[in-house]
Amino acid sequence: MNLPPIVTSRAFERLSEIGAADQGKALRVAVEGGGCSGFQYDIRLDEPATDDLVIGETEKVVVDPVSLPFLAGATIDFADELIGARFTIENPNATSSCGCGTSFSI
Repeated sequence: MNLPPIVTSRAFERLSEIGAADQGKALRVAVEGGGCSGFQYDIRLDEPATDDLVIGETEKVVVDPVSLPFLAGATIDFADELIGARFTIENPNATSSCGCGTSFSI
């Protein structure tokens, strides 16, 4: 059994600040082939699909069934730093990642 990703309160707070739920959107976190390390994250606002894992009640994060095994036990967070603000993923399944944190290998 795969543990679902954990979403921090900062990530949910940011979704609330940008009004994602008010727009009928959720934060979609998906894994695709590509990037400099073999896999890359696709993080965007999107409408939930019927087969998505939905995390959260008012503000939501959704993960499709194909991406879920790659994100098992991961932590989805929001970072607001000098270099910029973005959603981040700490993934215990990744054996290496690129410097920007958007691609990884397993």
